[in-house]
Amino acid sequence: MKGLILVFVISALTAVSCFNKSEAAVPFNNLEGVGGVAFNPLAYLADSDGEDSHFKITNTDIIGKPRFGGWYVNLDDVKVDWTSLGIADTFLKRLEVSYGYETIAQSEVSTKHKNNVGTKLLLIPENSKRVNFIPAVSIGSIWKHTSNVGSAVDASGVDYYLVATKLITQLPRPALLSAGLLSTKGRVTGVFGYDKERKEAGFGNIDLLLTDNIVVGFEYKQGVSFPTFKNANYWQIHIGVLVNNNLSLIAAYVNAGDHKSSSKTGLGDGVVLSAQYSF
Repeated sequence: MKGLILVFVISALTAVSCFNKSEAAVPFNNLEGVGGVAFNPLAYLADSDGEDSHFKITNTDIIGKPRFGGWYVNLDDVKVDWTSLGIADTFLKRLEVSYGYETIAQSEVSTKHKNNVGTKLLLIPENSKRVNFIPAVSIGSIWKHTSNVGSAVDASGVDYYLVATKLITQLPRPALLSAGLLSTKGRVTGVFGYDKERKEAGFGNIDLLLTDNIVVGFEYKQGVSFPTFKNANYWQIHIGVLVNNNLSLIAAYVNAGDHKSSSKTGLGDGVVLSAQYSF
């Protein structure tokens, strides 16, 4: 059933794209509100281009127009409906500030509410000094707080990350490559609370711009292992339709680990839908 839903959504999004020509609109607001894809941040800031896209003082770009993103994740194996709303904006074309609100509803379990406040600093702009092979490089942090996590874990935690992102334009079609390192205390990104110890893990993204307004991609996030709790690895494949210069739609299949595993905490697989809007 989930496969049929995904095929239907992808077909509908592709049909919409046939009537609208647009340009790439990454990064999106990810599930935690940060400029990225679904799980992972990108080094790019949630910024907008164009003559009227920023408030200026003299010739200095002070603040850009914000970006919004909404997500719906259905993990039927564990009876979870996961929704998220995020907003991000960029200051001085160097600093991104974001906020994300998540609701995780599971059958016969108290609904969890998760708040995320993110900052991202662009250290090296892409193609800096006009050197075409230099990626964008950013560092960031996400403060998180989750309700109803119980007494055995912390209710708040902070993630830190370093990420590099590069758009490869020398191929027949542009390809986006991104990889980074995450330092976290989060159990299932913090949905199950925050561990007493901090651990590191890797993440990465590959996206291919098939046409001017259709993107397909793959995303991977390594599961962090704490002494008494082991996160599963996550991956997803997605298609994005850039409907116009403001609106993007995304459909994906996500695998959040084997929900029957006795060694790692997985949430099974499911369907992901998202709408993204930038001014």
